[in-house]
Amino acid sequence: MRLVIVTGMSGAGKSTALKILEDVGYFCVDNLPIPLIPRFVEMLSGPDAHIKRAALGIDIRNGQALDELAGHPTWLDGQGTVCEILFLDAQDDVLVKRYKETRRQHPLGGEGHVGTGIARERERITFLKQKATYILDTSKMLTRELKAELDKIFVEGKDFKNLYVTVMSFGFKYGLPQDADLVFDVRFLPNPYYVEGLKEKTGNDEEVQNYVLNSDRAVEFLEKFKDMIGFLLPNYILEGKNQLVIAVGCTGGKHRSVTMANELYRFVKQNEDYGVRIEHRDIEKR
Repeated sequence: MRLVIVTGMSGAGKSTALKILEDVGYFCVDNLPIPLIPRFVEMLSGPDAHIKRAALGIDIRNGQALDELAGHPTWLDGQGTVCEILFLDAQDDVLVKRYKETRRQHPLGGEGHVGTGIARERERITFLKQKATYILDTSKMLTRELKAELDKIFVEGKDFKNLYVTVMSFGFKYGLPQDADLVFDVRFLPNPYYVEGLKEKTGNDEEVQNYVLNSDRAVEFLEKFKDMIGFLLPNYILEGKNQLVIAVGCTGGKHRSVTMANELYRFVKQNEDYGVRIEHRDIEKR
């Protein structure tokens, strides 16, 4: 039997992940008391059991019993069960925002600030992240993007490299993206803004793309850009990074940056080792 322990930070999407896994055939149980896990595994691993895939939602709600997962899970011995840990994480500011939107109280927050509970929880479950088979940062993920990543791992059986890439275009006049790990300035490229018929279009339009890419500077930059990102991504994985935001900026965030961000997105997407999404932050701004 394949057993997946779904854990991570409260508010990072564990309930959503369990629903997704249930939809693809996993027998799912949320918040099962840890002392009952051995009996659960024994029941599903018996000779007459027909369930081959199961997922358990386990998190800080288990209290001190969570420490039982720190060592080797002896309740798997001799059961013929493959156990994996899926750890869902998100940036602290994102978690705070999600709690405010749902108006729920953090399990460790008590009467204090949500941020206090998040800090306590992160400290308590660090060992689970270190033991995790898969780590997904859901800070910028939509539900469909989370589903796509889980399908890759648990349905298609593809290798997972624990890195999710966000490629973002932006306009410098609206400020730098605060969460960007890498920032590239493409304001040196020919600007379609001053070309008749292109000003109101964007880098999602073929005419703008052709104009931006129809220069030796753009071709050379794009080649070097892809080469560098192709080198960096596997090295970020080795460093333990699981979330990377690559920001590409021009003056207004509508033409050159959008074009180059789209090109980089297509390049990264070719490699199935990485999850990737595209975001055009300022494309609708005037």
